[in-house]
Amino acid sequence: MDSPESTNDQSYLNRAVEISIRLGLLAALLGWCFLILSPFFSLLLWGIIIAVAVYPLFSWLKTRFRGRGKLASFIVTFTLLSILLIPSWMLTDSLFQGINYLRDAYANNGQLIPPPDESVKAWPPITKPIVELWTLASSSLQSFIVQYREQVTEAGRWLFSAAAGIGLGMLQFVLSIIIAGVLLVYSESGGKAAERILVRLSGARGMELAHLSEVTIRQVVKGILGVAIIQTVLASIGFFVAGVPAAGLWAVICLILAIVQIGVGPVVIPLVIYMFSASDTLTASLFMVWSTFVLISDNILKPILLGRGAPVPMLVIFLGSIGGFVASGFIGLFLGAVILSLTYKLAEGWLSSEKNPTGNDEQVPDQNISAAPK
Repeated sequence: MDSPESTNDQSYLNRAVEISIRLGLLAALLGWCFLILSPFFSLLLWGIIIAVAVYPLFSWLKTRFRGRGKLASFIVTFTLLSILLIPSWMLTDSLFQGINYLRDAYANNGQLIPPPDESVKAWPPITKPIVELWTLASSSLQSFIVQYREQVTEAGRWLFSAAAGIGLGMLQFVLSIIIAGVLLVYSESGGKAAERILVRLSGARGMELAHLSEVTIRQVVKGILGVAIIQTVLASIGFFVAGVPAAGLWAVICLILAIVQIGVGPVVIPLVIYMFSASDTLTASLFMVWSTFVLISDNILKPILLGRGAPVPMLVIFLGSIGGFVASGFIGLFLGAVILSLTYKLAEGWLSSEKNPTGNDEQVPDQNISAAPK
């Protein structure tokens, strides 16, 4: 007869094999679901981000419409699509005009920019290379492109890639906004499900982490995307009013540079110099004043919009956004900020629990072994 110990060992082995088979089947099922849904993950993530960002507006409209959530969701979705598509169409039209202007100027060896005037001679010697490039580009565009073929090719490749990425991004945004509208209709049940999942994963702090995720997404939308869009709109107003050639092209480049946190300076500053040579003094001076305001608006708006009401330090959100963008692209702006903020709060809670293991606000006195009752 088998001993009781061997019987128990066999029972544990059978149970371990059974659990392993169940876990393997569950992993295979989840992996299969991941492969099926993976093409939609990006759209779904963007839809969730947009829904979280605009939920306060949706909630306000739903209250005004006496609980009619579908009507409120339709109005929010239609407004977002209008805000996205109308300026995009205007910028795209101006962008193609700018590209056609550059193509015609190259084909006819025409004058892309006016030659430097006499005032350039008074510039300091350090600007001599800039003046030489300016003179060559104004006298013969083809000679300029031939001489700087590699740099022009690289810049053109970057612009083409950026324009293609923006076009694909616009299409994704349109689909994501529609998904966000659907999610808003079911926001109450969806929010409760997300809270239950976080509570299941992290215990009593799940509600706090769910709220932190919402706040962080809204902070990133306001503090990074919001500031980039505001700066681009302000810069575009100056371009169009001052009559800058290919204004739509420069506006698109400004938006890209503002989102990646380089700023609009690399575009605005050369255009200010150009306007003083190509336009009258009054127009150029007003454009310079407006451009200066656009440049410094980043330093004013970002601390206000990114840090207001944030449950974590502004630096954590900023580093998470930029690091996430570098690691995962545009979607990383939000995912990086959310993940780093959640990690920060979990680490903060762990440190506070180490300091006060009872979980109460009162300090627990240290007790040595010698003082313990025998």
